[in-house]
Amino acid sequence: MSGLAAKVTGVLAAGVAGTVGIAAVGLQAIAAPTLTPTEVATSQIPPGYLALYQSAAEVCALPWPILAAVGQVESDQGRDTSTSATGAVGPMQFEPATWTRWGVDGDGDGHKDPRDPADAIPAAADYLCALGVTRNPHDALVAYNCGNTAPACQTASAGYAATVLAIAASYATTTATSPVATEAVQVALAQLGTPYLWGGESSAGFDCSGLVQYAYAKAGLALPRTAQDQYDATTHLPAGSELAPGDLVFFGANDRAVDHVGIALGDGRMIDAPHTGADVRLDTIPATVGAAYGTLTYLGATRPTAEPS
Repeated sequence: MSGLAAKVTGVLAAGVAGTVGIAAVGLQAIAAPTLTPTEVATSQIPPGYLALYQSAAEVCALPWPILAAVGQVESDQGRDTSTSATGAVGPMQFEPATWTRWGVDGDGDGHKDPRDPADAIPAAADYLCALGVTRNPHDALVAYNCGNTAPACQTASAGYAATVLAIAASYATTTATSPVATEAVQVALAQLGTPYLWGGESSAGFDCSGLVQYAYAKAGLALPRTAQDQYDATTHLPAGSELAPGDLVFFGANDRAVDHVGIALGDGRMIDAPHTGADVRLDTIPATVGAAYGTLTYLGATRPTAEPS
């Protein structure tokens, strides 16, 4: 029995059912070591599935909320496991050819069954890890959903990836992340793919600070409209601080000429509306304050609080 199978078997031995008869159901947008399920997660994910997601995700330090969000999108956490038009089955919707390559006997019962969550969930974790989910969650999710490189399939699957990442952001928080910041990140992730629009501040289109203001307003915190005013109104973090999901990162010529802002995901990336002709997307945050970011300079980060100051 593999190490992963042993872990899953241990979960099942502790009283987790291997079938769906158990109670109700990026960005890595969240730092893996301190993930705590939110009320959204515990209300949507059956306890047995949650335990399987958490155990299976250890295979490559895959944040379990991403794995759980795949299960939500694919089958409503095992509630709808009807066979798809392409023959995909089970809670993680494996097509036959993919299962032949990636199927595992997660519970060590001698069978590899894509309809059994104890097999399908760890197999999905293995597959996502092989697709590079810890390096680039968006592209790995596109590949998981698409299964080929046809441009039309890749384009269509971008919406799937954005949906999974938005759900994942709602499933967990970290000890450093406030509920307001967690919700703001979830709202911002749901806007991935929305066109950039100068002055935009709705789902019809966003500019950078419009996206920040919109996301935090939906989470219940009013912030100023412009990047400069947001920089001035929020709590500044010392250079080199570890960023938590929801922190704001700023760019410009100097602290009196702030031109751009993004929302940190806590994994070295941010959600932002970059420029005309682009969509809301995930971008990499420079490693150090003062580093170049295109024609701008990374000025540092702030943390919105209940009382901006």
